[in-house]
Amino acid sequence: MSSTKIILSLCMVAFVAACGGSHEEVVYVDEPTVTVEPTYTGKYK
Repeated sequence: MSSTKIILSLCMVAFVAACGGSHEEVVYVDEPTVTVEPTYTGKYK
């Protein structure tokens, strides 16, 4: 009887651990801003 309770409790702990750790963490990545390089438009423009 005691071994049945131990096995059942271990299975329950494993089930709770498996269900509790299934959430995914959200990671936000800051992408660098893209800038446009100045173009040559002439000597005095």
